[in-house]
Amino acid sequence: MSENRLAVISIIVEDRTQSSKINALLSEYGNFIIGRMGIPYKEKGVSVLCVAIDAPAEVLNTLTGKIGMLGGVTAKTLTSKK
Repeated sequence: MSENRLAVISIIVEDRTQSSKINALLSEYGNFIIGRMGIPYKEKGVSVLCVAIDAPAEVLNTLTGKIGMLGGVTAKTLTSKK
């Protein structure tokens, strides 16, 4: 595996029925997660999650991809340069 990178995965959940699948994926990769914050935005009917993670690029890409493939869920990763 490559060197770890500090990143933030931003997740917008439009279909809250996917929450248990998101939580299962985050638990699966929990040893890389530094912290997470979830904000329900009731006015728009969505939830916004930010996950701080320290992991190899392969793990970041895999986790973001798995989350983003869930219906009604969007996920993007912002990676530090260091």
